[in-house]
Amino acid sequence: MIKIITAAQMQALDRRTIGEAGIPATTLMERAGSGVASCIEQWVGTVSGKTITVVCGKGNNGGDGFVAARLLRRRHAKVRVLAMTPVSELSRDAALMYRQFTKTAGRSSVLPYKSKDMARALLQESDLLVDALLGTGLSSVVTGRYGEVIESMNELNRPVVAVDVPSGLHADTGMALGQAVRASLTVTFGLPKVGLYHNQGIDLAGDIHLVDIGIPPAYVDALETPLTLITPQWVHGCLPRRERSGHKGTYGHAGIIAGSLGKTGAAAMAAQAALRVGAGLVTVATPSSVNDVLEAKLLEVMTVPMPETKARTFSRAAFDRLLAFMATRDAVAIGPGLSTHPETVELVQALTARLDRPAVLDADALNALTGRAAILASCKTPPIITPHPGEMARLEAEATPQTVNRDRIGTATRFARERGLFVILKGARTVIARPDGVVAICPTGNPGMATAGTGDVLTGMVAGLLAQGLPSWEAACTATYLHGAAGDLAAAGKGEIGMIAGDLLEQIPTALNRPLEHSTSPVRPVRTRPI
Repeated sequence: MIKIITAAQMQALDRRTIGEAGIPATTLMERAGSGVASCIEQWVGTVSGKTITVVCGKGNNGGDGFVAARLLRRRHAKVRVLAMTPVSELSRDAALMYRQFTKTAGRSSVLPYKSKDMARALLQESDLLVDALLGTGLSSVVTGRYGEVIESMNELNRPVVAVDVPSGLHADTGMALGQAVRASLTVTFGLPKVGLYHNQGIDLAGDIHLVDIGIPPAYVDALETPLTLITPQWVHGCLPRRERSGHKGTYGHAGIIAGSLGKTGAAAMAAQAALRVGAGLVTVATPSSVNDVLEAKLLEVMTVPMPETKARTFSRAAFDRLLAFMATRDAVAIGPGLSTHPETVELVQALTARLDRPAVLDADALNALTGRAAILASCKTPPIITPHPGEMARLEAEATPQTVNRDRIGTATRFARERGLFVILKGARTVIARPDGVVAICPTGNPGMATAGTGDVLTGMVAGLLAQGLPSWEAACTATYLHGAAGDLAAAGKGEIGMIAGDLLEQIPTALNRPLEHSTSPVRPVRTRPI
């Protein structure tokens, strides 16, 4: 995994690299600008003949922009720089990069900001915009000419590439400070910044690409932070090996406790996901009267009918049989499509208190624990829970979905610590937290996954990996990453709007076979985009 850091931590790394490793600041700037130019070319296919406007501020972010402008021009792009400040006010290093740019492009290629109308006309004539206005050190509200040019950039239908962080975005909180650039791609340097994955930063950053500017690995290793980003390389290392001598018993038996009248689809998708992610055997325990319906939906999955209520949900009488069911499985999942029938709720609470093996709890299993979350702390084996913000709010006293979303990292961390379990807090940039306070953020996934059933698929994937023997942390992070990757593959083929959960099921094998597909970018793939 890659560490996610604050602006202050990145600044400290820069200072140490310059002061102790003896790498000049201009060298770091050159590497940053070169990374921006390379990412842009990879993103759009070719920049030759394209009109690109680089909007530069007075600090080091602007210096990075001047470097990118020079290198894009070398790639035969038509480059203009919109300078927000006179040359005399540029930082020392930014002024050096300005001179290097004008040495080859001429001073006429740098246009000083005069008015909003002037800037808007210039930007409107461009195929692509580069935001090199403000860096990670921003802490005050953006106003004046900077606010005006950001507003113009957002109003025009042009792709925008942000340098390090979108200007106007607080690098730590992910909140917009007044006007903030809405980027299509953010090229960030050294290590990813937490604000890119939090609050408004999720929407403002667009795709994210990380550029190595040469920070010594020893300095990164010495940095203490609980926040990490899941990488494809790490996922690849977690995937269970498939031995030539293996058989279905080698790869675990997952038990799924799920389903009720009208909700057998949730159980079916969770079971299929467990198989698709590699479990050798999967059995679903379900209310007796819906067992035949479930069997008709599943070919490779076994089912076990259980005692039910008149409403055709699990009854309290199923308790002993379900205990025996769990005892013969390597891992269990409880929750998809259970319903919130009072008798079923009572059953789930009793089963949760007796959990003694790797388990994942989702959906109605979590709803059954509303006001009874203390039961989770009594499990002999710490479970994994997979709430969406609404379910998380019901588990946390005095919380609402809105307060959960405003502090997703803090909420997941706090609950995992207090209850001694693992939390997968679903949503844009899913957060995974473990009992010792370490948190991982998942970079995969897209808005097309905001549709019924995708959570059931995730639950099944977690159960399938647990059944194969992955420890809870590795299973939670790996399943979440692959779940998002399957969603990205589905979106690439069908588009985001019409996606359904079944599309993810079809893509799980491909996601498993391509965990290193994006090894050039440990943060997000840089997709080709015509301009």
